[in-house]
Amino acid sequence: MIQTILGPVSKEEFGFCHSHEHIFLADGHPATVNPVLRIDDYDLSIRELKLFKSVGGQALIDAQPLGCGRMENYLAAASKESGINIVASTGFHKMSFYDKNHWIHYYTEDQLSQIFIRELTVGMFVNTDHAIPSETISLKAGNIKIAYDEERRADHEKKWFMAAARACLETGFPIMCHVESTRQGMEISQFFMKQGVPPHCLIICHMDRTLDELNLHKELAEMGIYLEYDTIGRFKYHNDEEEAELLLLMEESRFISQILIGLDTTRARLKSYGGQIGLDYIQESFIPLLRKTGLSNESIRQITVNNPAEAFSKKNNKKVM
Repeated sequence: MIQTILGPVSKEEFGFCHSHEHIFLADGHPATVNPVLRIDDYDLSIRELKLFKSVGGQALIDAQPLGCGRMENYLAAASKESGINIVASTGFHKMSFYDKNHWIHYYTEDQLSQIFIRELTVGMFVNTDHAIPSETISLKAGNIKIAYDEERRADHEKKWFMAAARACLETGFPIMCHVESTRQGMEISQFFMKQGVPPHCLIICHMDRTLDELNLHKELAEMGIYLEYDTIGRFKYHNDEEEAELLLLMEESRFISQILIGLDTTRARLKSYGGQIGLDYIQESFIPLLRKTGLSNESIRQITVNNPAEAFSKKNNKKVM
């Protein structure tokens, strides 16, 4: 099953899925880093979800972890009103998304792992942007979102990552990891596998931003790791034709079963907020391009329906660390 914010859903019921989105993001420290990291109007987000549903969307992963803008109750209400299956995330983001006094900096590995595990098995904490985790609700996360960047790469302390590994092994829920280069994707994958995390529990985000070192894409996919491509419609990186060619290459290399896609939306990329594109973009613009490029309908269904259902399902991999 997949653990959505409203409860478990079978893989068969999950449906057409964007594997990396941000539907709500509270006004707070992330917005001081970048103003587009504020998505806090309930009515506008509902409008966006209904747009998504109108073109066949059925599910999405909200990749905002606790402590930096996650809006748990809004996610649940929006899922119920829109009819979209939404998976919420526990875990942590880039350290720049937290102020210097935030609890995420000084909590121990054990404290962090217990928080992640509780959010996946009992209920999520609320009000964690400005206070230590204490008050919980019954709604559960179904994904462990983490971030690996140059700052964390240079930091010898890996307590955040060890805590995520423990939570994955204890609960069976996947780890979705933000990276900023293909090489970082390989490094963090190797780190987690050394901790005993099965490759099919790893989802590496943003692997399509630079379109370099494609040999590493194939190596990771061959290991059984999911590669999440979300640079669709993000023309400051590359055009959609290049993105489509990447997917065709992975299909021809017989790795299409390891690919996920999404838009990694911000306020500037949500149509209902006045953004440049919207949650209908993949169905309305990108999938027709994939067909024109030569990707089969079977592969399109694989990356939008079958793969997300497998990648975000709860696994039986409990292991004591």
